[in-house]
Amino acid sequence: MMNDYITPVNEITPYTLAVLAHQDKSGNIITCVLEEETEYVVDVTPSRMVDHACKFFGSSLRGRQDGTRDICGITHKAPISIDPVSGMYFFPTSSPTNPDCSWIAHSHIDEVKRAMNQGTEIVFKNGKHIIIPTSFGSMMNQIQRTAQFRYLLDNRIRYLQRQKVAQKSKPYA
Repeated sequence: MMNDYITPVNEITPYTLAVLAHQDKSGNIITCVLEEETEYVVDVTPSRMVDHACKFFGSSLRGRQDGTRDICGITHKAPISIDPVSGMYFFPTSSPTNPDCSWIAHSHIDEVKRAMNQGTEIVFKNGKHIIIPTSFGSMMNQIQRTAQFRYLLDNRIRYLQRQKVAQKSKPYA
C-alpha cells in the first residue's frame, strides 16, 4: 500500500483522501497521505501535517478547532475546514493529541462499512478503501458532525457573498 519513499512535501490538497497514521520500522508514527492518484509518506504525525496545511491557509489546527467550536459547539474531535473555498473539510479519527490520530477528507467518502475487530472500512469515491481502527458508531458520528459543521460554515460564507453582491447593487447616495 505504501512506498518506502518519504517525501519532504507536506501538502494537503483537494485531492487528498486521508492523512493516515502509520508506524515506521523504528516504531515512530509517520503519515501516509492517500491521494486520488497516488500515495506518499511524510516523516511527521498526521495532526502535525494537518496543522502545517492549516497554516498554509492562514490559520493553525488550534485556530480551526476554535472556529469549529464557535460555529457549532463541537469541542472534542472537532472536524475542521483546512480551506472552505476548495472544500477541504477533514475530521479526526481520535483525539488529535493522540499521535495515532488519522484525518479523513469528508467530501471524498462514498461508503462506510463495519469491519472486523471493531474497525470501520471507508470506501472513497474513486474506489480506494481503507480500514480505520475506530468503531463504526464513532466514525458515523464524526461524519455527521462534519456534515453539520460544513453546512453551517458554507451557509455563513454564502451569506457574506450575498451581502457583498447586495452592497454592490445599491446605487451611490
